[in-house]
Amino acid sequence: MADDSNRLVRLLCRPKPLNTKGSDPGIHFWLIGSPFFPPLTVASFLRRIHALPSAASPDLPKESEDLRTLIPRGFEVVGALASGDDAHARAAVDAARTLRNLLYGEGTDRPVIGAVCGFDSGELRFFVSESENATGLESISSVIEERDSKKFVWENGCLLHCELPIKLPLYYSLKNPTDVEKSYVQATEAVIAKLRDPQAVYLLETSNKASQDISPPVIIRGLQLDFSTDLSKIKALADDDDGFDASSLSCSYFPISSKAGSPVFSAENADIIQVSVLFNSLGSSSASTVPVAEYFPVQEETRLLIVDIKLDVLCYSSRKLPLKYAISSLIIPGLVDQLNVVQKLMLPNLLAQHPWLKSYHFSPPGILHPITVFYELSFGETEMKQVEVRRSLHSRLGLPYDRPLLRISNALDFSKLNNNDMVSLQKGSTLLRDVHIGIPSSGVTGGTVSLVQGSYEYFHYLHDGYNDSGWGCAYRSLQTIISWFRLQNYTSIEVPSHREIQQTLVEIGDKDPSFVGSRDWIGAIELSFVLDKLLGVTCKVINVRSGAELPERCRELALHFENQSTPVMIGGGVLAYTLLGVDYNEASGDCAFLILDPHYTGSDDLKKIVNGGWCGWKKAVDSKGKNFFLHDKFYNLLLPQRPHMV
Repeated sequence: MADDSNRLVRLLCRPKPLNTKGSDPGIHFWLIGSPFFPPLTVASFLRRIHALPSAASPDLPKESEDLRTLIPRGFEVVGALASGDDAHARAAVDAARTLRNLLYGEGTDRPVIGAVCGFDSGELRFFVSESENATGLESISSVIEERDSKKFVWENGCLLHCELPIKLPLYYSLKNPTDVEKSYVQATEAVIAKLRDPQAVYLLETSNKASQDISPPVIIRGLQLDFSTDLSKIKALADDDDGFDASSLSCSYFPISSKAGSPVFSAENADIIQVSVLFNSLGSSSASTVPVAEYFPVQEETRLLIVDIKLDVLCYSSRKLPLKYAISSLIIPGLVDQLNVVQKLMLPNLLAQHPWLKSYHFSPPGILHPITVFYELSFGETEMKQVEVRRSLHSRLGLPYDRPLLRISNALDFSKLNNNDMVSLQKGSTLLRDVHIGIPSSGVTGGTVSLVQGSYEYFHYLHDGYNDSGWGCAYRSLQTIISWFRLQNYTSIEVPSHREIQQTLVEIGDKDPSFVGSRDWIGAIELSFVLDKLLGVTCKVINVRSGAELPERCRELALHFENQSTPVMIGGGVLAYTLLGVDYNEASGDCAFLILDPHYTGSDDLKKIVNGGWCGWKKAVDSKGKNFFLHDKFYNLLLPQRPHMV
């Protein structure tokens, strides 16, 4: 191998801990970089999850199928990491180069990184192969770990977003239904040809409508596109280059969004250029313009199948990239990738109940670049087939398995994005959230405070103008609990109304139809039924004979908040409260309960709520002998369990 040189590898992140002791040499991670970054820059490490059954070698065709749409255009595979000694760097380079050819085709002969992780030391060493024909590897001894990786990626980068709905008309013979597959392939090829047609038109505009300095939209025509130039060889335009026509404009033509305060560098806060595809059929032509009708007789009975597809592509670009290359080298290849992926997923069940596919974009923690995922919406999010898809993605990305980071409710929502005001992408409402933050202490000496973790919304009597005073406290507690699961992205359902809660109990057979629209109370058991039906959430129910015994459950409640973190419902007689935490001194037994009281009937005035004691610490018996919990009442504690699945 060649001697060390002055070249360096730049790491924007590090791989997850890799246990190589006792393992066979093999490829463990793909190294992801970008043609817009300096050479040998690694933005992320994506785990290899498909291996050939007879060896530790990666199943490269399957890996390429997964990565084709997962990695947005503008990022690419730049190398591989293997376990073993330096000699295994060649295997890493060869695997990465083969994978690159599968993903991007021949002619992408750029330097490829081969990294190795030692069996004993776990030390990372890097090598580089300059070209496919290079026989030797160059050892890289200089490694820089970027301190502010997000700024490195997003300060001079932006996102391109393109949605394209398509209807594919497929004709097939009833005697030979397999013809529909051939028809689908031909229809897909026709769409791809149309995307590259000189008469195609691409409209680019900023998504920051709130900016006072909005640049006019730009039109790029198909005849201006260049499909033969490698992205890494495209000459960047200067920031102040404001050429005469669209072919000389760069992405920086659209001004950076005005953000108050210090800028936040992330995919969620990136500048976005919206791209629309317009198929122009009115261009000049030398052919006859006289209308012509052609008749093609069929020899047998034929059917027409319309397949609806909505492509949704997200790409990363340098702000200095000319707009015409943003279309030809990023948007169009991204659309083609999605067309091919959808075709592969559709064909097996095209004439049966073909899949209902939709792409979603995510920005999971620890991953600098966004990812794109296709979900089949025929399945519910809690069905095992969908869970296994997400579990595989969590493995690929090195994400924990007990957080719903890739559920639909956590996807980037560009329709709600407003960079000027930095509005959260999270669906939400005007309800008060997390009202317990900043309240006075409990008064327990030497206690340990265990609290709900994550956000919730405060639902109480008379909220949204619905009069449930005197009977709806358990409904309101349930709504608060469901809001916690929503805001932690365990579910995307809306918080149900009283009527919808009642209807759910009727549907599962717990109540008679007359229950819908009534003012009947519900308790812990009914709440557990609703949570199981609507969210797939299981609950633990604890029975307490009286309020005086509640302090005996403090240790168990503290463990719940530490491990499960969800709000708890306390029900006794005709009363229900939401419990947000406990302060417990195990030595003395002194304890207090953090109560969120749904019986409040006023406006959503945080100061009024806290000062009025509607959210605060309560003792079963205070210093004046006053009982908060009625001692002669039977109590149930409903402890929702956080789903430990992706």
